[in-house]
Amino acid sequence: MIAEKTTTAQLIIDKISSSAGKVDFIDNDKLSKALLYLENKGIPTNKHEDYKYCNLDGIFKKEFKNIDQKLNAVSDINKFKLNNSVTIVIVNGNYSETLSDKLILKGLHLNAFSNLDKEGKQLVGSIANIESDAFIALNTAFSGNGFHLKIQENEQFQIPIHILYVSSSNSEAIVNPRNIIELGKNAEATIIEEQVVIGEGKVFTNFLSEKFVGENAKLTSYTFQNEGKNGYSVNTNQVTIARYGKYDNTTITLSGSLVRNNHNVVLAAQNCEAHLNGLFSAKSNQLVDNHTLMDHQMPNCESNELYKGIVNDKSVGVFNGKIYVRKDAQKTNAYQSSKNILLSDDATINTKPQLEIYADDVKCSHGTSTGKIDEAAVFYLNARGIGRESAKKLLLHAFAQEVINKIEVDELKEKVLHLFENEL
Repeated sequence: MIAEKTTTAQLIIDKISSSAGKVDFIDNDKLSKALLYLENKGIPTNKHEDYKYCNLDGIFKKEFKNIDQKLNAVSDINKFKLNNSVTIVIVNGNYSETLSDKLILKGLHLNAFSNLDKEGKQLVGSIANIESDAFIALNTAFSGNGFHLKIQENEQFQIPIHILYVSSSNSEAIVNPRNIIELGKNAEATIIEEQVVIGEGKVFTNFLSEKFVGENAKLTSYTFQNEGKNGYSVNTNQVTIARYGKYDNTTITLSGSLVRNNHNVVLAAQNCEAHLNGLFSAKSNQLVDNHTLMDHQMPNCESNELYKGIVNDKSVGVFNGKIYVRKDAQKTNAYQSSKNILLSDDATINTKPQLEIYADDVKCSHGTSTGKIDEAAVFYLNARGIGRESAKKLLLHAFAQEVINKIEVDELKEKVLHLFENEL
C-alpha cells in the first residue's frame, strides 16, 4: 500500500523536478520536510478521511500519468480583465510583471518571491503547515515565483485588486501558484482571485495562499473558478485574523473537471469575525469538493458559513465544514449551512457539517439540506403561463441569488450572473 502511494508522489516529484527552477525563497529545511512528507504520505486516496469523496491519487494515475510540463507562454489576457480594478497576472504559477498593471498606489507593495527580503521570506510557510496536507507540501517543494502583496497600516483601497491565474499547456502539466496577502492594522482591501485554463492540455493547479488580516483590518475576497474541462485544481487558503479583524470570502465555482477547495480560517484573537460563502454548479462528471475549517481560538468571535450547490448529470458535490471551538473561545457565535439541489437521479451530494466544541458558553449551529426542485413551485409558475424549463431556471436563479448577492463588485457580479445562467 505504501509503495503504491509513493509511486504516484515520486512520479510527480521526478517530472516537476526536471522542469522546475530552484526555489530559493523557501529555506532548505522546509523543502526537505516537504519532500519527505510527500514521499512518506503520498497523494491522498479515498481511504484518507479528508479526501473520502475526492480520490486525487486516482486522478493523477488516470489523467496525469504522462506529465510533460509543456507550458505555454501567455500574452493575451485582455478578455479576462475587469474594468475599474488593478490586475495582477500569474502565468503557470509565476508572477508576470509584463502582463500585470503597474502598481503605483500609495500604501500598496508587491514583491515577487524572488525579490523578497529576509522578513518576507519568513512569512512564506509560516501559517501553511507542510505536514498537514500533501498539497501544501507539494506546493512548498515546487512553488512558482509567486508574490507578496502587502497593504500598509491605515490604507483603505476602494479599487478592487484582480489577481488572474492563467494556466496553459499543450499536454498534461502541474503548476503551483502561491501568494502571501497581508493587511496591516486598520487596512482595507478587496481581492478578486480568478482561475482560468487555456490551451489544449490538461492542467492540475495546486494553489496555495497565506492571508494575514491585521488588527481592525478588513479583507473582502472573491474566488472565481471557471477553468473548463481541462482544469483540475486543489486550492488551499490559510487565513489568520487578528483582533477586531474581519475576513469575508465568496467562492463561485462554475467549471473545472475537479475542483477541491480547502479554506482554513484561524480566528486568532478576540472580537474578530469570518464569513465564508460558496456557490457551485456541476454537470457531466464534474467533482466539486468544498472543505472548510473555522478554528475559534479566542473569546467573542463570530463566524458564518453558507454554501449552496446545484448538481446535474453524473456530477458530484461535496461540502465538509468543521467549526472548532477551543477551550478559551468563550462567547463564540458560529453558524454553518449547506443547501443543495439535485437535478438528476445520477447526481450525488455528500455533506458533513461538524462541530467540535470545548468551551461551554457558545452559540453554534449547523444544518444541511438536499433535495430536488420544488414541484409545487414549478406548478404555480406553470399556472401563470411560464413554461416548465423557464420555471426551473427561475427557481434555480432564486436559489443561487442569495450567494451571488454577496458579491459587491458590480462587474464581477454581472459576469458571474451571465455565466451562471449559461450553465443552467
